Amino acid sequence: EVQLVESGGGLVQAGGSLRLSCAASGFTFSSAAMDWVRQAPGKGLEWVSSIDVWDWSTTYADSVKGRFTISRDNAKKTLYLQMNSLKPEDTAVYYCAKDNQRGQGTQVTVSS
Repeated sequence: EVQLVESGGGLVQAGGSLRLSCAASGFTFSSAAMDWVRQAPGKGLEWVSSIDVWDWSTTYADSVKGRFTISRDNAKKTLYLQMNSLKPEDTAVYYCAKDNQRGQGTQVTVSS
């Protein structure tokens, strides 16, 4: 059974930083492309970033490019999202995802 457990969210002022983590289990993490997605209040799911398997190539939504960094530690079966220069519009529940499966999410709130 795929399990994804996000952590690291919280309340931060605009311009601040947070590092999200996602502990994965129930599948071969090192062979899985992984994503971060988010859902702001009253809005649909928004893709944020992806990291590939073979060359660890990364892609980002334009809204976070240059501010967020996705990474992975295959030995720890953990996915990360380093978020810098946070803006109020980054406020959302953040989920890590594998295919169409997500964890329970972690709340990120950015105050202005």
